[in-house]
Amino acid sequence: MKYKSVFDIIGPIMVGPSSSHTAGAARIGRVARKLFGRQPKRAEITFYGSFAKTYQGHGSDVATVAGILDFDTFDLRLKNSLFLAEKAGLEVVLTTSDVLTEHPNTARIMLSDDQHQIEIVGVSIGGGKIEVLEVNGFDLQLGFDTPTLLVLHEDRFGMIAAVAKVLTQYRINVGLMEVSRHDRGARALMAIETDGEVSSEVLEEIRQIPHIFDVTLLSLN
Repeated sequence: MKYKSVFDIIGPIMVGPSSSHTAGAARIGRVARKLFGRQPKRAEITFYGSFAKTYQGHGSDVATVAGILDFDTFDLRLKNSLFLAEKAGLEVVLTTSDVLTEHPNTARIMLSDDQHQIEIVGVSIGGGKIEVLEVNGFDLQLGFDTPTLLVLHEDRFGMIAAVAKVLTQYRINVGLMEVSRHDRGARALMAIETDGEVSSEVLEEIRQIPHIFDVTLLSLN
């Protein structure tokens, strides 16, 4: 678990009774929203394990929807998120599952509108911290504690080196890199946690690299 101080265990500034079931749920929802890039029309949320058993009492449902509305953990609107989602035209479908998962606090979120769809699986590991284990079927393990680049690209020789070259030119240090692919030679997802901010200029230069389909920068801080 990625704890750096006692404050990570206590939890973030937040609304709600539980750092893991409320703040963590909100952060998982917010990651989904940031990756989607705009207000979705539909949110399908599935809770597993202890999330499924206690989500109403601990506010995991309202917290996750608050994150999807791009509210932070301390936003006082969190407790009214279901009403605000309906008012904003966001359809929320919430279900629970008895399927056993590796972590008890697991949520699967699918966001969609008429043009786009994303699906993530996230777990709340305590203290308001999370890990995202899956993005659109790509297996990863990301906490999004620092600015994180997600680069969707063709799985071919030289792609990692090409992206790393751009980051080196701008003196951006890489804290962690993961690469996941569905099949050899198909599409792959490169996830890069950086030690500093990544400018729009850097993003645009990476987008110009041949065989790259999409580049997203995500930071929850």
